[in-house]
Amino acid sequence: MAGMISAPRRWFGRLVAAAGLLVAVVALLIAPATPASAHAVLSSSSPVASAVLPTGPSEVVLTFSESVQKVPDKIRVIAPDGSRADRGDPDFQGAVVKIPVDPAGERGTYLVSYRVISADSHPVSGAFTYSVGAPSPPPQDTGDNSRANPVVETAVKVAKFLGYAGLVLLIGPALVLAALWPRRLSRRGPARLAWAGLGLVALSTLADLWLQVPYTAGGGLFEVSGEGFGTVLGSTFGAVHLVRLGLLAAAAFLLRPLLAGPAGRADGIILAVLGVAGLLTWPLSGHPAASPAPAVSVVVDTVHLGSMAVWLGGLLMLAVFLLRRGDERELGAIMPIWSRWAALAVSALLLAGVVQGLIEVATPSALVNTTYGQLLLVKIGLFALVMGVAAYSRQMVRRRIAEQRPGSVRRAVWVELAITVVVLGVTTVLVQSPPARTAAETAGVEAGYFSSTLTSSLLDIQVEVDPAAPGNNSLHLYAYDKNSRPQPVVEWKATAALPSAGIEPIDIPLLPLSDSHATGEINLPASGDWQLKLTARTSDIDQATVTATVPIR
Repeated sequence: MAGMISAPRRWFGRLVAAAGLLVAVVALLIAPATPASAHAVLSSSSPVASAVLPTGPSEVVLTFSESVQKVPDKIRVIAPDGSRADRGDPDFQGAVVKIPVDPAGERGTYLVSYRVISADSHPVSGAFTYSVGAPSPPPQDTGDNSRANPVVETAVKVAKFLGYAGLVLLIGPALVLAALWPRRLSRRGPARLAWAGLGLVALSTLADLWLQVPYTAGGGLFEVSGEGFGTVLGSTFGAVHLVRLGLLAAAAFLLRPLLAGPAGRADGIILAVLGVAGLLTWPLSGHPAASPAPAVSVVVDTVHLGSMAVWLGGLLMLAVFLLRRGDERELGAIMPIWSRWAALAVSALLLAGVVQGLIEVATPSALVNTTYGQLLLVKIGLFALVMGVAAYSRQMVRRRIAEQRPGSVRRAVWVELAITVVVLGVTTVLVQSPPARTAAETAGVEAGYFSSTLTSSLLDIQVEVDPAAPGNNSLHLYAYDKNSRPQPVVEWKATAALPSAGIEPIDIPLLPLSDSHATGEINLPASGDWQLKLTARTSDIDQATVTATVPIR
């Protein structure tokens, strides 16, 4: 069938593939160069938080732990009367952001709110106050809500999961068709899987680009402006995703002859190069590119991702097609080869995962006491479980049972696939979580984090307590209506009590950062299950009160 493809069409396909590669290279060349960093945190400020100055400063300086990028109009200095005190655009110089302000402003308390993007594409936000002359009631930032809608945050995870699933559907069928597929069997089913995989990867990439705008700037799914989209496309994140789209376009034309029949050696080599280059775009737009050893992290994450796609994609081809359609002679030739491939892929997967885990976790305590570390432990446990099932399948192959009883092997393969789908889900959440090393540096290795959404008949309140440990803690409250849109709150009230230790309710001073977001600081002197009582008044007659139990350890 491959011989039916004429030479002009084959050369046209290669020409289009080269054009796609050119698009990818151009996008790569125009990508802005940014130093490696990850989940930056504000390490210092001038003026310092809560400082009282005799005269107003001419600029506010924010110094982050690592380099950051700009989000349009998300850094503000609010004067005591609620007007903007900042003048002109902030100056970004790596990890330092300088905000020019009017030094002749009025006396009282000023609010500094910021939202920036760390090098791994995740938003970082916060706020603090300083006073000139004497403190006054803090102003409120009436600008747009700067926190991504929960629907957007969920959509980001879904888009990433679809991208991983697409890689499995694309790489597995392509590899099996190229090297293991019996000539007598129809290629139609595997070809459809491969095209579906390519479509999912393309859809995931486009969704990533779209969602990055509200995710970083704040807002709902369709709150995407031209300026915001242009900022995303001009970032490293956007450039890497454009590279991926160019590589997909090139691969699409070279896949056609492979899926129709045995491909030529040159096309196979080009496809392999495109595949490796495409896999590189995932770590280049995430945590690995921002790790302490970016070159090592990018390589091992690419190996990790590629091994996953080969292993799971091959298992899918076995379960859906080969173990059902192959005869005893064909399975006798295929299964030993696949068994060696699977062993190699799993070994590479395990080795790459260990190296990346050592880089991202850094310490044993961070493995246990951070969300990232705990998710990694769950992933390791699931991986160990699937390894047991894989070992059982491999024993059947060695004993030549697969050819005689393919149904038994097929059931074991389906169990492997079911567990690994859960692993992919955990991985999706993992790549959106701050690395354990960063969480440990930010809140201390022994620190934790509490987040929960509390529901009432009037509104939902998301409460976050950081680090959820004895001592000083930051409290953030976000109000949403029943459609998950930011809900304006007229007045917030909060108390904390520890009944088991006889500690009566303590009032928590709250500072409104926007009409639906408030923050406060409280010193929790003892460990235990603290009771938070939160009240949000939305009008003169409407208010809701919710409670939360926060474990402080």
